[in-house]
Amino acid sequence: MKHATISRKELVFQVILHVLVLLFYSFDRNDPGITLAQCVFFLVYTISAGLITYYLMPKFLYKKKYWQFFGWVVAVFVVVIITEELLEIVFYPGTKRAGIVPGIYFAFFDILPIITILSGFKFAWDAIESQHEVEKLKSYVQESELQFLKSQINPHFLFNNLNNLYSYALEGSPKTPEIILEMSGVLRYMLYECKEKFVPLKKELEQVSNFIKLYKLQIEERGKVDFRISEIGSEYKIAPLILIVFIENAFKHSQSGQSKNIEIDIDIRLENNTLIFKCLNNFEPVEGLDSVAKGIGLQNVGKRLKLLYPNKHKLEIEESEKLFSVNLSMQLEKF
Repeated sequence: MKHATISRKELVFQVILHVLVLLFYSFDRNDPGITLAQCVFFLVYTISAGLITYYLMPKFLYKKKYWQFFGWVVAVFVVVIITEELLEIVFYPGTKRAGIVPGIYFAFFDILPIITILSGFKFAWDAIESQHEVEKLKSYVQESELQFLKSQINPHFLFNNLNNLYSYALEGSPKTPEIILEMSGVLRYMLYECKEKFVPLKKELEQVSNFIKLYKLQIEERGKVDFRISEIGSEYKIAPLILIVFIENAFKHSQSGQSKNIEIDIDIRLENNTLIFKCLNNFEPVEGLDSVAKGIGLQNVGKRLKLLYPNKHKLEIEESEKLFSVNLSMQLEKF
């Protein structure tokens, strides 16, 4: 889980921590100052704490070998107590401080707290760093999933429109060049201007308008398309290619089972920081055709909304016998 390397930031943290603990350890109101004995004793505590935190914890504790870790920690404390006794004899010969019983007592009330503090802060540091790594991994996985979902939009768009374009080309329709031009503009936006997670709302709505123009060319006189959009400022941002998926599904499924009387109604407005999107279309049920609400595009956009706007959107999709409606509200943020 963790290894024995130490970053510059952690090194600075450990130095500051040890200095503060040394000051508290050596503080004596009656005899201010730090003695050589205190420095030597504290050096022993530092070495033992370092052995526990940078060797025993990664080797045993983080690998869930709890009994081995506990046993080695006890062994370290035994060595510290023995070392403490030897140093007591050197620095305080002939005093009551020297001796086995005072040494054990001193270990529990002085050595143990210091080593516990030094080791505990290291454990907390590792826990925080591990949490950061988990968050980075989650962010990477989320970004990868978003890119995957977004990458599926382009083939979906191409598949639907190339079939329509092929039909118009066979018929020799004069609208074919115009369809190609509109299609290239939308594709350019998808491929080159939608690499970021968020794009300007005004720019996205311009492409939505172009997208609707592209599909209206294919409907011709077979139905009616009402598209309304309120005046929207340029300070808001939105995840790209979300609204287009709903609009594409509306056109696709309106045309799938009927050749006339197509009705599509699209309304987009901004209320404070909430974007309100409504899309309503009629369709004729076709035997063997999956339900509109089960389309791949709609499933993908639902996942993207959950990833990009958690608890900040509301999506309602309703499908009756011949009517399909989408109501979406999204809380947008400013650049």
